[in-house]
Amino acid sequence: MPIDTQISGARLSVSPAHRISAGPVLLVLSILAAVLVFWTGLESLPQAWSRDEYSHGYIIPFIAAYLFARKLRDTPPSDTTKTRWPGVLFVIVGLVLGLFGNLARIPDISTYGMIVWVAGMVLVTLGWRRGLSFWAPVLYLAFMLPLPNFIYWKLSTSLQLISSEIGVGVIAMFGIPVFLDGNVIDLGVYKLQVAEACSGLRYLFPLASFGFLFAVLYRGPAWHKVVLFLSTGPITVAMNSFRIGMIGVLVDNFGISQAEGFLHSFEGWIIFIACVSVLYLEAILLQRLTRNPQPIHKALDIELGQMLPQFSRIAEIETTRALATVTVLVGAVAIGWMAMPSKVEQIPPRQPLVLFPAEFAGWSGESSFLDPEIERVLAADDYYMSFYKSEDEAAPVDFFVAFYESQTNGSGIHSPEVCIPSGGWEVSAWEPTRIEIQGIPTFELNRAIIQKGVSRQLVYYWFEQRGRRLSSDYAAKAYTVWDSITQSRSDGALARVITPVGVGESLADADARLRRFMAEMLKILPDYVPGDEPSTNIL
Repeated sequence: MPIDTQISGARLSVSPAHRISAGPVLLVLSILAAVLVFWTGLESLPQAWSRDEYSHGYIIPFIAAYLFARKLRDTPPSDTTKTRWPGVLFVIVGLVLGLFGNLARIPDISTYGMIVWVAGMVLVTLGWRRGLSFWAPVLYLAFMLPLPNFIYWKLSTSLQLISSEIGVGVIAMFGIPVFLDGNVIDLGVYKLQVAEACSGLRYLFPLASFGFLFAVLYRGPAWHKVVLFLSTGPITVAMNSFRIGMIGVLVDNFGISQAEGFLHSFEGWIIFIACVSVLYLEAILLQRLTRNPQPIHKALDIELGQMLPQFSRIAEIETTRALATVTVLVGAVAIGWMAMPSKVEQIPPRQPLVLFPAEFAGWSGESSFLDPEIERVLAADDYYMSFYKSEDEAAPVDFFVAFYESQTNGSGIHSPEVCIPSGGWEVSAWEPTRIEIQGIPTFELNRAIIQKGVSRQLVYYWFEQRGRRLSSDYAAKAYTVWDSITQSRSDGALARVITPVGVGESLADADARLRRFMAEMLKILPDYVPGDEPSTNIL
């Protein structure tokens, strides 16, 4: 008997005797094509998951699959609405983000697009009304993605300072004399630096994912669920601060070995288990506030039975015009992307910063190096740091420049606004300031006064971005994406100059000194940090 393939309504139908649906086949083809489109992002995930903060990423897809099957178990096979075309719009947005991330060589954008694509496919295959009810497993996938770097570093530094302050309070409660200098805890004999690894993000990210899962499985009022999830932040800060404080107490009593090696890592695991326990106790307390409190094992819907059989329902997927459309669309995009000639990222020729002149125009510099841990966090491909003096100047100038060959591969520039406060300096508001220097095109930089005790310093910093000098890190990121697509370049640098404000000296004097230094330094810098047209004075 011939198969009737006539399109009827919103679905492709076959004769009753040969009820063979092409829906599952179309879905599998869409997934395979999408893997090609989002491969750049997928390939970057294991590297992100190798970091402690995102090490939970490996299990997120499996838990999301469990949440999906759990919701499917409670969802009837029929849908009261056949609206599927809004899902096609989500698919298109996801594909656009994926292609944009590929062209800009920013894998994170591609992975964000993949989540949007998944949401679209759920809406297309299940229908608008049923698909929306599956928001939890789709949204949960976001916990496997790394934060954008500029957000990560600002959050990390803020948590470092908060945890340091609370940790010092814990130490003081034990009657131990302690002083906090930025993120350095001074115990007298010992000094403990609250490094980036101690910011608490390695607890916050996995605990937030656990809190979200906890809230989804929790049987109770919606506000209970919101409280459970939002409380993961305060719990992390409180427990991490307690950990820092207790390390300080142990170091003061038993020596610096208490802050090193296996014991230090083991304490971290204990704290994470404590965070989960606090969240568990919070759920119990919230149940006690209800009229009919349930035991916690009943308040959490963690039944695992009948989960795997739910995936057999893939055979029920209807062959709709929307599904056929997205299959053709994703396939076309995948073929187009694979056929597109690959572009190699351009790294312009330049001189290494180690060759930056120690003497020029009356200035004489003495170079130095960063602490290895700071170098690791900076992750620059090249950097130069030197203390320049001049017989004609009342004070020296501290010059620093960090160069990155690529800013789209997960590394990137860290703004001084993030790191200077961690050194114990009080910072006045950063103000964008236009600089006019004879012989140098006018540009805008960031200016601030920093103070520690009676010492004051004037700070300038800006971003050298392929011929542009920018004050905004957001503008620097935007231009990096644009230039990566249009020029196949994403190299760039951060430049920073600092000078002390001497006793009896005005800020105008310090400003003038920095500008005199920059007038000479900026003539040399393009040989080491290429502009829009790389310098020809290359060795």
